[in-house]
Amino acid sequence: MTTATPETKRRALGKGLDSLLPRIPAAAGSATEHEGGKPREIPLEQIDRNPFQTRSRVNEEQLAELAASITANGVVQPVLVRPQSNGRFQLIAGERRWLASKKAGKETIPAILRQVSDEQAMEITIVENLQRADLNPMEQARAFERLSREFHMTQEQMATRTGKDRASVSNFLRLLKLPSTVQARVESGELTFGHARTLLALEHSEEIEKAAQKVVSSSLSVRQTEDYVHRLLNPERAAKKEPKPELPVDPNVRDAEERLQRALGLKVHIEDKNGRGRVIIEYARLEDFDAFLERVAGE
Repeated sequence: MTTATPETKRRALGKGLDSLLPRIPAAAGSATEHEGGKPREIPLEQIDRNPFQTRSRVNEEQLAELAASITANGVVQPVLVRPQSNGRFQLIAGERRWLASKKAGKETIPAILRQVSDEQAMEITIVENLQRADLNPMEQARAFERLSREFHMTQEQMATRTGKDRASVSNFLRLLKLPSTVQARVESGELTFGHARTLLALEHSEEIEKAAQKVVSSSLSVRQTEDYVHRLLNPERAAKKEPKPELPVDPNVRDAEERLQRALGLKVHIEDKNGRGRVIIEYARLEDFDAFLERVAGE
């Protein structure tokens, strides 16, 4: 008798998209059976965009570079499509390759056909984007919200399907409570995920918008933003104690802090001095600690 391991309970991103694409037995003579899972050349004009696409912005410079590569070497990895009843095809994964092929003037693109449900198509789209190119925090938040709203998934189910921990999913969903103007700043990159999470400590939209403007105009770091929000929430204590000026932080250290915060869904602070130091991870609830332990220790 075998015992289920954490790996069998959670599908990791590194396993590839094929693990999310169960081959559904097709009727005799169908396109899927005929192709046998092998790529076929499909006219670009017969492929429709994925309605579940979570990426709202495309980096035009990166798209131009990919188009140049496709012009020189062709499409290295086929896109995934599913057949539609009208004889056309709907894109499941590979939107950047599809767009870049159009930009490169290609008429066809290598594609693998799969028969998948709407839920599977949306799940694959989210995972593919997380694997290949970072979505901005608001795109991730809206993707998780859509899984919850349209397919009634719990946060635990969404975490299992996308390879993230539940606390991280919860933190992304909380971003949707931000005022729309602040969400736009997060989406454009003016505010990071860490900034946004800190601003959520404020109760009223007007306060959050005003604080966000201060963060952007003063180029505050996440740590400085935390101090600023703390003073707003505790004006009496702030008046008694003048905050100490923050020492300059190495941009590489700050970037590492923010990457860890996005990955773990927890507050992270790195103290570094000449290549030596410590990483401080803070959690507010026992559930967050349990989720962190499961993620790093596989327990």
